[in-house]
Amino acid sequence: MRHHLVLRIVSKLLIPFIILYGLYVQFHGDFSPGGGFQAGVIVAAAIVLYALIFGIDRALSVFKPEVLMALAPLGVILFAAVGYYAMAMGGAFLDYDWLVADDTTGQHIGIITVEFGVGLTVTSVMALIFLAYAGRTQDIDDDDW
Repeated sequence: MRHHLVLRIVSKLLIPFIILYGLYVQFHGDFSPGGGFQAGVIVAAAIVLYALIFGIDRALSVFKPEVLMALAPLGVILFAAVGYYAMAMGGAFLDYDWLVADDTTGQHIGIITVEFGVGLTVTSVMALIFLAYAGRTQDIDDDDW
């Protein structure tokens, strides 16, 4: 991998901007097209690019699967917590009007929080799927066929 100097330099320049664009899509999803799923895939694409350019071993040391496995359900928990909090306050599941006293503020806080949970889960799961397949070995026994 040492001979791909141009790819390494260009990817070091691009990866932060890819992640920044993913965050833009994440936090502007309630005003424009986009949101948690799209942002999660964009950020996961930055992780995939990192792994393809710098190697799977280095990617596994930077993006630890244990951390990604902890973040994936955290996003689901965040999503569900917003819904159950709205129910506890007297509304329906994911009825953002009940989150705070002002309905507009409740809608804004609710959708940003839910979309952040979705983005966190999608990023983690997409990265885990890629790292699991890219990091597997080619050892196949004759019994497996």
